[in-house]
Amino acid sequence: MHFDLVIRGGEVVDPGGGLLGKLDIGIRAGVIAAVDPTLPTQEAGATLDATGRIVTPGLLDLHTHVYWGASYWGIEPDPVAAVTGVTTWIDAGTAGSYSFPGFRRFVAEPSQARVLAFLNVSSIGLTARTYELANLDYCDLVLARRIVDANRDLIVGIKARIDANTTRGVGLEPMRLARKLADRVGLPMMVHIGKLPPPLEDIFTLLRPGDILTHCFTGQDNRILDPDGQLKDFVRRAWDGGVVMDVGHGTGSFSYEVAERMLAAGMPPDVISTDAHQLSIQGPMFDMPTTLSKFLNLGMSLPEVIDRATARPARAVGRPDLATLKPGAPADVAVFDLEEGAYTFHDVFMNARSGTVRLVSRATIRAGKPMAPPPPQPLAPWAELPELQRKK
Repeated sequence: MHFDLVIRGGEVVDPGGGLLGKLDIGIRAGVIAAVDPTLPTQEAGATLDATGRIVTPGLLDLHTHVYWGASYWGIEPDPVAAVTGVTTWIDAGTAGSYSFPGFRRFVAEPSQARVLAFLNVSSIGLTARTYELANLDYCDLVLARRIVDANRDLIVGIKARIDANTTRGVGLEPMRLARKLADRVGLPMMVHIGKLPPPLEDIFTLLRPGDILTHCFTGQDNRILDPDGQLKDFVRRAWDGGVVMDVGHGTGSFSYEVAERMLAAGMPPDVISTDAHQLSIQGPMFDMPTTLSKFLNLGMSLPEVIDRATARPARAVGRPDLATLKPGAPADVAVFDLEEGAYTFHDVFMNARSGTVRLVSRATIRAGKPMAPPPPQPLAPWAELPELQRKK
């Protein structure tokens, strides 16, 4: 059997695909052609020796901002993808209806990495740092539905940032409009939380099974824990009922205190994502391997964290065909070293935790071809970390 590429000798970790152990991966015409303990390499066009390394599906990052040049937040996906193992980027509402055609032409179509998106319920999207929902005239549901229907190959859901700065006095109404839009187009809604108002309990009244609460381990005042450190009852009911709890680390949305309490209670997140943007890639988030390493050092197993960066987010956006190594799937593969040593990791408040292991990306393969990192664009002049995070 001829393969274009054989990845041999690696420790495969694909919990969603039911593939665990030392296996060879055979790739042909951009597709996973075979997975077997031993594949013939005599006729392979190329081989990649992954002996002693971890081989996973290409990671799927559920919460990113990759609209460089048209947004306060956006980065380019390919320079980061090539050195982190992320082959599918879900842009979390950087583009609204007015800017989505540009997002499609200038980001999604030319990128080597796969780029999908949540459409922002605000037609102006995230051009500025915040405030996009303060003027309800921007929530044009008729236009948004037309954009979704014309781009269903890329748009996987509806996004709304619901916090004090973004809504700026209009309360819960933008989320009600996002709920209507999501229901009309038959897609899940992703909701960002942070600072009060609106209160978290009101936000949860509009979440439905399959919707995504991002920044679920935030340490801001709209956190999921009560003052005694216990999970709020209405959050537990929604979580048990099918609301997807997503980390969305970012620069303001990951608290070790909240994460440790939830893991101690046996309630890890459903999805681990980065909220990669112009600020967060400078630290303390940095990238997906660093974010996954934080959860490894909090006690989650390697299969558990990989599952939450591959199969689970793929299911959350209705794309179970992605982020797996099962034969027939797109040949998106990541190769890592699991290094041992003495490491220090931080949450967004710069609380430090020590660790003994970290994931280090060694290869990113997209559609059967290894990615080489193109030079990134320089950071925008406004891309300055909060003062607290600049001190470390």
